[in-house]
Amino acid sequence: MTAFRAWFDGRSLREKRLILVMLGLAVLTILWAGIVRPVRDGLSSARERHADAVVRLGTTESAIDAIRAAGRRVPLTGSLADALRAQAESAGFVLATLDERTGERVHTSIQAARPAALSRWIADLEGSGVLVDSATWHDNGDGSVSADLVVRARVS
Repeated sequence: MTAFRAWFDGRSLREKRLILVMLGLAVLTILWAGIVRPVRDGLSSARERHADAVVRLGTTESAIDAIRAAGRRVPLTGSLADALRAQAESAGFVLATLDERTGERVHTSIQAARPAALSRWIADLEGSGVLVDSATWHDNGDGSVSADLVVRARVS
């Protein structure tokens, strides 16, 4: 250490200042590269893993809910046509036609609906005791679809 001190004392004032600035910048660089960046990268990685875990949890919970709902058999209250009309109105769909073919089956059509909302509604129908025998969708060309459905009540 005394050799370094003697070497440092032998420098001019300008050289001493430059050496001190160089050592300060070296310390800052080491702190930045050795502590700040790894910690920031670790936090970013932890945030990504957390977001992935939240998404996986949500999909798992929805799958569990779907499995639990599949086991429940909900009887219809009233006629099939009335139940279908009520569920369509609550979902915001306008039924263009609603014909009871027999006591067991109902034919209905919807002129315009968003595909995602319509498929969600059909899934909700099946969860509430109405089974879809056939469904025909046609593209309206404006991002919506029209649908013809034949549904029947689930036999408990």
